[in-house]
Amino acid sequence: MTASPSPVSSRCCPVVELRQYVLHPGMRDALVTLFDRELVEPQEELGIQVIAQFRDVDRPDVFTWLRGFPDMAARAAALEAFYGGPVWARHRDAANATMIAFDNVRLLRPVHATTGIAMREERPPVDATAIAPGLVVATILTLAAPAAEGFGEWFGAIVAPQLVASGARPMAALETEPSPNTFPRLPVREGEHAFVWLARFDDVAAHDRHAAALAASRRWSGEIRPELERYLAAPVEVWRLTPTARSRTLR
Repeated sequence: MTASPSPVSSRCCPVVELRQYVLHPGMRDALVTLFDRELVEPQEELGIQVIAQFRDVDRPDVFTWLRGFPDMAARAAALEAFYGGPVWARHRDAANATMIAFDNVRLLRPVHATTGIAMREERPPVDATAIAPGLVVATILTLAAPAAEGFGEWFGAIVAPQLVASGARPMAALETEPSPNTFPRLPVREGEHAFVWLARFDDVAAHDRHAAALAASRRWSGEIRPELERYLAAPVEVWRLTPTARSRTLR
């Protein structure tokens, strides 16, 4: 019997952390195994939504994941409970031993209620080994402060249609959550205005075709990209990500 597709949740979450860790060479699979086996359910039992976790296609020593919270106060309480609790105490030395840097963290919120992250409710079981198909691409735009207001609307009206026409399937649009970090034990990037656009592709080749189509577009090169660059305070970052075996599927 073929299992029916798992249902898709409502969009998650009002507060999102986008976390990227740089690891010691050759240690990513060790962290993925530990994370997927030991650190998912204990967080979710405390009200933390472990949204998805990824390997970076282009950087073999980078691990990326997303987690969400209903609000900043709930974030503080849940993180205090997890990082002050027995599960993290038991596994922190092994997890930290894989890492060189863990402070590349953006605290985000959906640009609009309709641009949050949607995902399948069910998570693969602990013994899962198959990797779901598809490529998630996070495009991270660091904005100059005066440009941040209204940027999401401009991007949605002008930039996103060109990206979609070139083969991207949009998933979410997020921006910096301006509240102070309510759990300073874990640093986040502050003093920045980020806009993060998540899109899905069938695979790396599909993303390469998308990039080539943009490069060949006169409107993109002559009009949209120059206007986009006027908003930026730093170079655009593009993270190409594949899910781990226990990651939920983003939609």
